[in-house]
Amino acid sequence: MSSGTVENTEPKESDEKTEEPESALETARRQLEHAAAHLDVDSGVIERLKHPTKVHRVAVPLERDDGEVEVFTGYRAQHDDVRGPYKGGLRFHPHVSEEECVGLSMWMTWKCAVMDLPFGGGKGGVVVDPKSLSSDEKEKLTRRFAEELRPFIGPKKDIPAPDMGTDAQTMAWFMDAYSMQEGETIPGVVTGKPPVVGGSEGRDEAPGRSVAIIAREAADYYDYDLEETTVAVQGFGSVGANAARLLDDWGATVVAVSDVNGAIYDPDGLDTRSVPSHEEEPEAVMTHDAPQKLSNEKILELDVDVLVPAAVGNVITADNAADVEADIVVEGANGPTTFAADSILQERGVQVVPDILANAGGVTVSYFEWLQDINRRQWSLERVNDELESHMLSAWNDVRAEVQARDVSWRDAAYIVALSRIAEAKSTRGLWP
Repeated sequence: MSSGTVENTEPKESDEKTEEPESALETARRQLEHAAAHLDVDSGVIERLKHPTKVHRVAVPLERDDGEVEVFTGYRAQHDDVRGPYKGGLRFHPHVSEEECVGLSMWMTWKCAVMDLPFGGGKGGVVVDPKSLSSDEKEKLTRRFAEELRPFIGPKKDIPAPDMGTDAQTMAWFMDAYSMQEGETIPGVVTGKPPVVGGSEGRDEAPGRSVAIIAREAADYYDYDLEETTVAVQGFGSVGANAARLLDDWGATVVAVSDVNGAIYDPDGLDTRSVPSHEEEPEAVMTHDAPQKLSNEKILELDVDVLVPAAVGNVITADNAADVEADIVVEGANGPTTFAADSILQERGVQVVPDILANAGGVTVSYFEWLQDINRRQWSLERVNDELESHMLSAWNDVRAEVQARDVSWRDAAYIVALSRIAEAKSTRGLWP
């Protein structure tokens, strides 16, 4: 799942040449190679993991409300299924590309493996601005996209989920279109649906809940009293808002939050539940009363104990990594830290807990939803949250053990855990001649 909002951070004003944005695929491959250096893994396995198993490109025609027909391009990248069906989001966004889908599908492979879920990685989407679509147009586009992907997906093949520009209703339309063509109701073809049609309680809140759980554990690991811990959260969408509110509930002092327009800051702590999230009231953070207003860049530079970048990717770069004052960074968005920035933060002693662990609550609860759909038995919200807590703590302990045993960064440790599991599965299954 993404799991952050569709916000964009403001461009940084500077006369100096800024770091060229790194694609998700470039970052994913660099991180793979970096982790592989710590393990005795067959080079052939690493080479296979640098490439997706398949990438599907489809044309998606749509009759607009005015009768005009437009044809949009859709993708589905299927990275690796050695541990189980492909799993990952579908996004509607104007910047969707094949390369982006491949890179994000690789991250999903690592994320599922570090959480020890029986899935591999997938990702896809349609190149479209969802804000340009009416509700009827979005439904028609979704249903036609489902039909174009139908030969390649299924509850035992590839299980999409919501992402940027899509939501629970999108998944309901997708599931219905697939089921109608298959001649039976198949809720397990997607996750992230409304509970009334087979979705799981707690799914929307899960990525933010997992970020909060991991932030709490990281603070405890480094001997911070949570009630004396200060937190800044960039991005107040489903991930950032839920993480901020949970940490606030648990006693942490959330001093700053932001949306696309900027940040609000109160050194004494914000009442996070009175600040509207992106879902509750889009772009409303700056309308909330607070002692100070900051830019999205400045929230990354606040002197806090924990920083949670939960908006979009590539916000911590080589250009601003030296200005990050937080002691711990817990990645809520997918890929918020570039490879170059990661090295700078590591040299400075800033601890970075990676996205593939921190925001994995989304895919974990998607796994729970898939189990519920297969068994046709719904879980209570309490059971979902209890199971999520258990899975997150288990994954945290696995990664922490590698940090301590190998004296590596949290990112390297998470990739070591994931790569070890994937490599063992590939070695056990072998390579078809």
